[in-house]
Amino acid sequence: MNSHSSTMQSITSNSHSEKSYSEKSHSEKALRNDEDLDVPVLIALFNDTFKDLNTRLVLGDDEPIYLPADTTCSYHRIVFAHGFFSSALHEIAHWCIAGKERRLLEDYGYWYCPDGRDEQQQSDFEKVEIKPQAIEWAFTEAAGRKFQVSTDNLNGAEPDREGFTRNVAAQLAFYKQNGFPPRAQRFITALSETFTKEGKANAGSFNTGTVNAGVTAA
Repeated sequence: MNSHSSTMQSITSNSHSEKSYSEKSHSEKALRNDEDLDVPVLIALFNDTFKDLNTRLVLGDDEPIYLPADTTCSYHRIVFAHGFFSSALHEIAHWCIAGKERRLLEDYGYWYCPDGRDEQQQSDFEKVEIKPQAIEWAFTEAAGRKFQVSTDNLNGAEPDREGFTRNVAAQLAFYKQNGFPPRAQRFITALSETFTKEGKANAGSFNTGTVNAGVTAA
């Protein structure tokens, strides 16, 4: 997202591409996280997994944003923030939900408003964040890491973190029972094969099982 894009300004019931940034507290430092050695691996993994879709994961210095191919760049770019592994997974999750036509538009064609939402705006935000954060949770598990939900409203109405966590967990359980979106499942398998011993031994088995109990709210 660019500087104006933290939360959708106009949210509709069919909007799947509302985005948050789970490392928001770090953005004020304007520092790139160069210490996570898994980030270059993640970038290479995504770019190899989805080379047939002409889409690349790109490390950015500012807010996350999705940029479709244009006259200046021949491929689509998922730009994630400050080198954070979790930011990359979050942006990939949104991409996995966005339809073909949405993926031809900058930031999938959605408009955003800044942090500081009132209760109704925050409620709308959380509704459209459930599916992408459930997919992000699955990605995080497949990579052998701990997931944190993001309510992303530091300067606005106090969110119901526990309630939001339950909703995201319920959506994750639904996906595990009924199947993930195709691109999401494809990347879950790739992450599991690359980052976890269990995945290397039994690739593709992630879509079954129960939700981990170790989630924390942020």
